[in-house]
Amino acid sequence: MSTDEHQVEEAAGEPVAGPGDEGAVEPARQPDWWHRDHPTFTALTGFFTGLGFVIVVPGIFAGILNALFDYHTAESLFPFVLVALAVPLGLVLAPRTRRFGLYMAVGMLTTLLVVLGVAALVLWYLVTYQS
Repeated sequence: MSTDEHQVEEAAGEPVAGPGDEGAVEPARQPDWWHRDHPTFTALTGFFTGLGFVIVVPGIFAGILNALFDYHTAESLFPFVLVALAVPLGLVLAPRTRRFGLYMAVGMLTTLLVVLGVAALVLWYLVTYQS
């Protein structure tokens, strides 16, 4: 540890083990800000988890079904991906994860609205100008 770092830590009021203090025990370090449930971190991670959930889970589910079953069976089993909606519902119901689950649901709904809006816009353009 350099002299500057030692002075900064002493000024912060934390006991510091110096070069001659081999047996000194440092106090437990406080967790970083993201481990203390920072409100912005929870909102952002929940939102982007919902966005990724909508994109990744159905794709992985379809890939697994296509690997295990023939095309028609996989196609008939694909609606069971809706069971995955129990994950955000469970997060919203549990008090400790309620905030994260709500932001995850917002991310999922926002992704759904964007996909439907873009699909409607493309369909309108194709019908209007390409028919």
